This record gives sequence, C-alpha cells and structure tokens, in this order.
Amino acid sequence: MTTAPDLARDVRIRELSRAHVMTSWSAQRAIDPVPLAGGEGAYFWDHQGRRFLDFSSQLVNVNIGYQHPRLSAAIAEAAGRLTTVAPAFAEESRAEAAALISGLAPEGMSKVFFTNGGAEANENALRMARAHTGRHKVLASYRSYHGGTAGAITLTGEARRWGGEPGIPGVVHFWGPHLYRSEFHATTQEEESERALLHLRHTLEAEGPGQVAAIILETVVGSNGILVPPPGYLPGVRALCDEFGILLILDEVMAGFGRTGAWFALDHFGVRPDLITFAKGVNSGYVPLGGVVIDDRVAATFDERPFPGGLTYSGHALATASAVAAITIMREEGVVEHAAQVGKHSLGPAATALLGTTPLVGDVRGLGVFWVVELVADHASREPASAAMMKAVQAGCLERGMWPLIVANRVHLVPPCVITDEDASRGVAILADVLAGVTP
Repeated sequence: MTTAPDLARDVRIRELSRAHVMTSWSAQRAIDPVPLAGGEGAYFWDHQGRRFLDFSSQLVNVNIGYQHPRLSAAIAEAAGRLTTVAPAFAEESRAEAAALISGLAPEGMSKVFFTNGGAEANENALRMARAHTGRHKVLASYRSYHGGTAGAITLTGEARRWGGEPGIPGVVHFWGPHLYRSEFHATTQEEESERALLHLRHTLEAEGPGQVAAIILETVVGSNGILVPPPGYLPGVRALCDEFGILLILDEVMAGFGRTGAWFALDHFGVRPDLITFAKGVNSGYVPLGGVVIDDRVAATFDERPFPGGLTYSGHALATASAVAAITIMREEGVVEHAAQVGKHSLGPAATALLGTTPLVGDVRGLGVFWVVELVADHASREPASAAMMKAVQAGCLERGMWPLIVANRVHLVPPCVITDEDASRGVAILADVLAGVTP
C-alpha cells in the first residue's frame, strides 16, 4: 500500500523543513530529510511514491510496526475521554500501564516513574540512585548512549557527549566488553568477560566504591554496535554492585519490549537490576513515553520524603493509554515470541551468512530483531570502513527499496518486530547484493 505521488507536497515539506526545523545531530545544510507520507507494518513510503522495507524502525522504536489499527484506535479513544491529566491526579491508563510494565520486570520491582522519553528516564534513575545511596559518583561505560539531556549525555560514552561538555560532575567512564575490538587483548568471550570485570573492579577501587551510587549499562549496547554482553559479564557486574552497596541501572530504552526477542533484554542473562529505564518500544513510539521501573527497596526511600523530581507530562494520558494497548497487542499477537523466531530462523542466520562472502564484512552479532553488520576496509587490521564506503552501501540499499540504519562503519539491521521471515531474509539479501558491488 502507498499513497499517490504528490510531488508538490514533497517540495513544500522540504522547503518548510529547511527553513524552520532544526534537525538533531546534523549540520543543517548537509541534510535533506525525506518527507514521509505513510506506513504500514514493516514498510513506509514517501510523497514521491517510493516504498521502503524499513530496517531502521525509525530510531529502533517502531517495534509493533506502522499504523497498527488497534493501537491507533486506543489513542483516539483516550483522546476522546480526557486528553491530559497532571501527575498530582490519579488516572486509569497511567495506573494500568504501570501495573503492566512492572509485571514484566523481575519480582520486587513494583513501581514505575513515567517520563517523556529515554533520556529523562536515565536522568531520573540517576537522581533516584544518588538520593537512595547518599553517594554522588556514577560509573558508565564507553561505547554507550544514554540520551541527549545534560545528565544523560554525560553518562554517554561516545562522541555525541563531547558537544555537551563539561557535563554534570561525578560521572566516570570505563571500558565494557567487546571482543571484536577488545580493550583487554582477549581472544575468547570468556577472557573478555573476565578481564572486563577485573577492569571494572579496578576502576571502582580507584574511584572509591563508597563514593559510587550506581553503575549504568545498556543491557545490550544499541547505537554503538549492538554489543551482546559475553557470558558471565552482567552477573559479574551485579556481584560487584552487591559487594559494594552500589545500585545497578540497566538501560533498556532501545533493547526492551521485544527488540531482542524478550520483553526486557535482561531476561536473556538472568540478572536483576535495581532500576530499569525504558522508552521507545513500550508503545512503538506512537506517543512520547519513557520511564523507570523501580526496585521496591529504592521506591521505599521516597515513602516518607519526596522524590526530588517531576515532569508536567509524567504519565501523560494519551501516552500511557498507548502503552496499555501496545503491551496488550504484543501479548495477544505474540509479537515478542515472533521477534525471537525471526532472529533465530531468518534475520540472524541471513546476517551471519554474510561473514566470508566479502572482505567488507568484519563481524556480525545480535539477538532477536537487533543485529549489526560491521564493515571494515581491512580484515587483518579491522580498520573501519570509510564514510564514503558507508554512503555507497546506504545509497545501494535505498535504490533497491530497503531503508538501512547506518551508524559509523556499521549497518544496523533493526526492522520492526512484526517483520515476516520472508521480508527479513529479503532485506538482508538486498544488503548482500549491495556489498557484492562495493569495492573495499
């Protein structure tokens, strides 16, 4: 399904956007965003009549697919009831959404603080950890992204942080595991896990464990390479936190709600955090929503004293109504289980099969519908593919009707969780065809 081409509308939207919209993370004169006209399932299309198989899920958030009729209807119904309710009041969909979300978390995490997105979720998790422990330092890993607000960007462990510096005080970065580009000269996943944990222990000792309120990690690192933690790593971090009375915050903003083939990515690793941050997939991004799932011990800190934070739109009625509908739909339609099967039977095997087909492919890794193909200019040195090469790969995919997510030297294969096996295989086949024609 597409809409009829409307070139005049396409031109008008482009002109208005160039004149008035400041686009994030971009040099404004270097971009010309494509105006979108519609979408359905795992596809979207533009006003020129071009239809794309979406392997980006916009920003890895359209987990349930575009324009799910039941989810759209739930938002419309909520708008007809009461469009907005301040946090000081109770509201039905807010309470129901909190109950559903906490019910997906490990036992003993009964409360949810709602935000407008992932960055605010991480900001408030940071604030909760500091208030609960009375400590001020927070450890965060390199190769991470936690959001664009002041605290979240300081937690971030990559170049997007630099423009926001100097950041908030008390944040210390350390190296997490990544065997393909190991900082620890490891040759196996087991070595990488062991050495990364020893490095983290040494970092804690150097910073003073009694000064550290929390360690924050993306359960599966997202935009910095879809880094699945090696066996034993997350339980090892949990053990370090327990040893020193430190809270563990797991950032599930990108990895949660079906993306890895589980409700939360932490379900794969048998680890229980103290705080879980979420956003994106909780309602497929249909309305801005994020939040923090809180361990009961941490929540009890604020039984007798106020939590020092708040948002006008915390638990917005339309947003929480959309979360209730999305979670209900995902359960009834088996979306999470489907994502796991796609990863196991089509997307994962097709992506992994790219190894050895061309010298460009250095590494492939992932879970569920959360995969990455890392491209290199040289296999021996693992020198990342150039920006020009990545632009050629992107252009080739677009010409063939597949919209990839290109980040640095990587092609992220992150379609909606509802993608069919046939479309998952077809999207990877398009990438394979493009790579076959690109010269290293």
